[in-house]
Amino acid sequence: MEKDAFPWLGSLPLSSIIPPMLLQVLRRVEARGAHETAHTLRQWSGQVFRHGIATGRCTSNPAPDLQGALVPEQVKHMAAVLEPVKAGELMRAIAAYAGQPATRAALHLSALLFQRPGNIRQMRWANVDLEKAMWTIPAADMKRTKSAKINGRPHLVPLPAQAVEILEDLKPLTGHGQYVFPSLPTGERPMSDNTVNTALRRMGFDNTEMTAHGFRAMARTIMVEQMDVEPELIEAQLAHGKSGPLGAAYDRAEFVVKRRKMMQLWADHLDELRQGAKFLAFRAA
Repeated sequence: MEKDAFPWLGSLPLSSIIPPMLLQVLRRVEARGAHETAHTLRQWSGQVFRHGIATGRCTSNPAPDLQGALVPEQVKHMAAVLEPVKAGELMRAIAAYAGQPATRAALHLSALLFQRPGNIRQMRWANVDLEKAMWTIPAADMKRTKSAKINGRPHLVPLPAQAVEILEDLKPLTGHGQYVFPSLPTGERPMSDNTVNTALRRMGFDNTEMTAHGFRAMARTIMVEQMDVEPELIEAQLAHGKSGPLGAAYDRAEFVVKRRKMMQLWADHLDELRQGAKFLAFRAA
């Protein structure tokens, strides 16, 4: 907003801004190829006008009228390693990573736990119980609706033995602070959202091969196609809500016991792949 909207519209009364004026601002963003940013800017501008209407500053919102005027967003799937042999190469590269120990640990836990990159980098020691081998992510930190963030239950992530070992080794380095993966400059904030992706590039995996978010697709694909894991268990581990009239009630069954077994077998499978095995026979029971 400060870069792309305020210089042209920030000094104007909301009531004086008409659709062509907002569209001109959005076109400038499109002209540099930032199509997704243009759509986001239109949405944020619409929020400003909705607030303006509610507070008597204007009587109309030009943003909805421009919905079809922008270049359509291109849906992009996050690059991910999906073949077992390639996954083994990735795990060997992580084991040999010569950068910061915390970054190597973040890479390894991303593969083991396949949680959202934001949750991994913002992991707090207060939410990790090494004795019970459980990471509890507060509802407020999850990708949920505003109501679910306030009223929802936390997301439970069972920790396989390999993850517990990684965290135990890391605790002397970062356990004195709030974050498991603190930023290097001050330690008061979590690591940058680009740290894992940058490490992947250093390891030789470009952004067409693997991303931080790709660990989720890697786990889901290999477990379904190679290990015959129940999709419901994987979806529960991914914290994907179920659709349909019975979805919310069904999600109350968190499958913690089954997921704990699944997570340990997944961690063991990654070890097998790292050692060169193409796949490990598995059937969730």
